[in-house]
Amino acid sequence: MANQDRVLLVEGETDQGFLIEVLRVLNLQVDVKVAPPKELGGSYNSKQGVLNYLPILLNQLADGSLINLAVVVDADTSPDGGYQRTFDLVDKIVKPIGYSLKANMIGGLIFEHDDGLADFGLWVMPDNTQEGMLEDWLKECIHANEQALFAHAQSVVEELPKPQKFKSIHRSKAEIATWLAWQKKPGHGLYSAVTDQLLDSNKPLYSQLIAWLKHIYA
Repeated sequence: MANQDRVLLVEGETDQGFLIEVLRVLNLQVDVKVAPPKELGGSYNSKQGVLNYLPILLNQLADGSLINLAVVVDADTSPDGGYQRTFDLVDKIVKPIGYSLKANMIGGLIFEHDDGLADFGLWVMPDNTQEGMLEDWLKECIHANEQALFAHAQSVVEELPKPQKFKSIHRSKAEIATWLAWQKKPGHGLYSAVTDQLLDSNKPLYSQLIAWLKHIYA
């Protein structure tokens, strides 16, 4: 599994582009393959696609084909999603293989193996406690210099004619997309929040994500 012996499994291409840039900034001195399921051989990209493909990667971690493995998924919202339901779904997959949640966690969730295999990492966006998604994580990490512009983007979204075309659960997506559309290079993806230095790496959530990634891959 050349150049894929350290894998970060994500839901889709948007998450992939963002986390590739986060890892690039960290300069971990190791190659981490950030990929959605289809890029690795899975059937489709989505949260369910991640859950379906996870057992295959866990088996590769067990047999030594993989050195490190972690997953980033959105909590989404109840009743079909939410943090606890998402955690329970992953826990149900990893527990029979011998993984259990560490009591001492580093922002993200760390599972350790009974037989000493490498730790398995899980991050449920935005913060491993609440409902939401990657865009909600971004909202918590926006740099102070960008707060006024983002607040204006939120106001614009709020003032859109009713009924709004997007679902209420996707409001954060609309707010972040509007804010990014007003940057120097409109139309770029979430990764541009990193490349254009629009985030504050000292924010607690950002620091926790960094610590979690370093624990898994460094």
